[in-house]
Amino acid sequence: MERSSVVGVVGAGTMGNGIAQAFAGAGYRVLMYDISETAVARGRAAIESSLGKLLQKEKIKQEERDAILQRVEPVTSLSGFKDCRVVIEAATENASVKADLFRKLDDVCANDTILATNTSSISITKVASITKRPQRVIGMHFFNPVPVMKLVEVIRARQTSDEVHAETVALCRELGKTPVEVRNSPGFVANRIVLPMINEAIYTYSEGLASVEDIDTTLKLGMGHPMGPLALADLIGLDTCLSIMEVLADGFRDSKYRPCPLLREMVEAGDLGRKTGKGFYTYT
Repeated sequence: MERSSVVGVVGAGTMGNGIAQAFAGAGYRVLMYDISETAVARGRAAIESSLGKLLQKEKIKQEERDAILQRVEPVTSLSGFKDCRVVIEAATENASVKADLFRKLDDVCANDTILATNTSSISITKVASITKRPQRVIGMHFFNPVPVMKLVEVIRARQTSDEVHAETVALCRELGKTPVEVRNSPGFVANRIVLPMINEAIYTYSEGLASVEDIDTTLKLGMGHPMGPLALADLIGLDTCLSIMEVLADGFRDSKYRPCPLLREMVEAGDLGRKTGKGFYTYT
């Protein structure tokens, strides 16, 4: 398969395996990287499960399911990424982890490879400045669950070239997604609006104004939201919510972005939401 049809995804977790599935579904060969065999195997199993549900609902045929799965290659080395047209980093929302990964990708990948990050809040300009190719670094913020959600925030670093931006927008459309152009700013658009709402819902609960269920019901029935803010927090991951609020608080230096103490306490307790089986709700 020619190089233009190879995509690298760094991280096999919820976002990473979803991004890998989206690209494989569009006909790309995908190298899905994580640090251990266990992690990449878990990511591939998640894709297999997702495709199984689509097959069961008769949204895809057996041969499509098999072909998509075959195009995803789990790897534990970045060496093969030299053949990638584009690499999307979807590792944990930690600035130092991302910086280390982008330095490694910068060394491994061809000079014309686009390096994209799926960060939900970290400065794309800062990520770009770590590399020797800042003009070829861009943000591609997908939304969970990736195979279903149509939106991608395309965030230009200050250094991103017009050519790379145009190619990234075209790539999103090729995946069947709707790209929105966003300037680099803490939280971008979606999380700058949604996370303070979630944070305020946590304050509302912590102050005893209403139960978890009643807060979520209020937003669902009163505002037409498909999911309540506390259930959404559990889906995103409370650690990720806290990380984004800290980025907003640090970036804007405004007390309205101060993370709720209860959110911080729940993260310290390891109650991170769906991924740990317990957050504002309990999951089995």
